[in-house]
Amino acid sequence: MKELIIFKEGEIALKGLNKRSFEDAFIRNLKHRLAPLGKFEYTKSQSTICAEPMSEDIDLDEAVSRSAKVFGAAALCRALVVEKDFETICRETISHIKEDAELSRTFKVEAKRSDKKFPMKSPEICMELGGRILEAYPHLTVDVKNPQMTVTVEIRDNGAYIHSGNIKGAGGIPVGTSGSAMLLLSGGIDSPVAAYMMAKRGVRLSAIHYVSPPYTSERARLKVERLCEKLAPYCGDIAFYCVPFTEIQEALRDNCPEELFTIIMRRLMMEIAQRIAEEKDIQALVTGESVGQVASQTMGAIVCTDAACRMPVFRPVIGMDKTEIVEIARKIDTFDISIEPYEDCCTVFTPKHPKTRPVPAEVEKAQNAYDFEPLIAKAVADTELKVIKL
Repeated sequence: MKELIIFKEGEIALKGLNKRSFEDAFIRNLKHRLAPLGKFEYTKSQSTICAEPMSEDIDLDEAVSRSAKVFGAAALCRALVVEKDFETICRETISHIKEDAELSRTFKVEAKRSDKKFPMKSPEICMELGGRILEAYPHLTVDVKNPQMTVTVEIRDNGAYIHSGNIKGAGGIPVGTSGSAMLLLSGGIDSPVAAYMMAKRGVRLSAIHYVSPPYTSERARLKVERLCEKLAPYCGDIAFYCVPFTEIQEALRDNCPEELFTIIMRRLMMEIAQRIAEEKDIQALVTGESVGQVASQTMGAIVCTDAACRMPVFRPVIGMDKTEIVEIARKIDTFDISIEPYEDCCTVFTPKHPKTRPVPAEVEKAQNAYDFEPLIAKAVADTELKVIKL
């Protein structure tokens, strides 16, 4: 008798000839996430993946908690594996579901018999096992449509798998199966949510942040690093690039029209991010922009920003309102850090009346009036790299 974790494939199960590569990527990410807890053995069968602990002292509760943040599984559960003997199945099921049974009032039994040599068919297993459960827990009643507890028995080639209740998985597809992108990570609410949503689509993320001492504090930088630490369980290890931006912002203040300051600043941020991304063979940029949320995120401003870009810019929260973004931020536990009062460089020298309908030609003319190239090159050269690990 042993206990393991079963992962049920969601979107991965719909893949065609390349399904195996997605499963392998999921297992690879899972191994990385669970490695600190001990060694597991991984097997694939019938759109499920099993992780079996190789020692009895592994904390399976913690393993389940960590696994629920790994993209690629629709659901997961702890399962007991016993010999394929009906009396053994009944005895171990009654013992295994005790905690869930005490918290429930209704239940149903589901049986899956992939081993057709087992003498009982699925309906018979459900009926007989259900009767035994009712005898052991007389307070329960059967509800096949909306039960509080579902007891599942899977008769497989190598044993009978018993579990009650699935835990919702992270969904999506495994990180690393959809290329790589550079996230422009501020200290706000939106960009961490954008990171989560892109990771859910299989994108491996690096992050870039801009600091402007003495106008921004060390606490602002540490706040963003803590956001990366919250994202790492979903995104994996994150290469965190910290760009010194003070000289560029002072040059902007002294040489560019105040009403265009924010949009030119965004264009220069994009240029620096692109240069580092190109150097590291990263394919795209990601931002947390949402149309109309602030002056720099109007349609006109976004058009002017994109005019400075040579690679795709993904904006996964572009059509979401603040309530929807905050809901996800709370779910991934970044919200409380994001609202801490340590401001990033985007708030430095903010114009009183930013232009909400800038014209690309006008913005380019204002930007080209000053030679920012030496400052951009210096900022790229002085960028610091830190890897935020799980």
